[in-house]
Amino acid sequence: MTLNNTASPSIQSPVLVLNQNYQPLNICTARRAMILMWRGKAEIIVEGEFQLHSSSNAYPIPSVVRLIYMVKKPLVNRRLSRQALFYRDNFTCQYCGKSTKNLTIDHIIPRSKGGKHKWDNVVSACISCNHQKAEKLLEDCKMQLISIPTEPKPNPYYMFYHRKLEDEWMPFIPWRSAS
Repeated sequence: MTLNNTASPSIQSPVLVLNQNYQPLNICTARRAMILMWRGKAEIIVEGEFQLHSSSNAYPIPSVVRLIYMVKKPLVNRRLSRQALFYRDNFTCQYCGKSTKNLTIDHIIPRSKGGKHKWDNVVSACISCNHQKAEKLLEDCKMQLISIPTEPKPNPYYMFYHRKLEDEWMPFIPWRSAS
């Protein structure tokens, strides 16, 4: 029996991969999950609705697998983007506290004065506050920040936030199991 990419769509279906301690680790294809199982590196926790048939056997295609061994996954720092910055600042101007859809990025120490485009030097600002501050330092324009900007902590589950999560995965997804 061979698994190739021209197989039925069920072999390409998503599978939740759990670490040895049942912590969500990744999402892979059913093809990859079956290879992990055949090599003795994973076990089925939840069977999917399909089966893979050979000439003499039928194998359940998994929906959730658990690795036999523990994998240490390094946490990835968040990339600085407009959306990530506005999310960190709760879509609120960090000078006047106004919540608006028309936010801009303001460099606390302006780039023209050597400021870097880094998490601890950028904040969300409404258009009027950004114009008022312009290329000045905070002391020069007599403005204060509502909160001190910091880099958001890495989130081990970031890969799951914008993905379709299958119903049978919910008992293993920490932020969804309570609902």
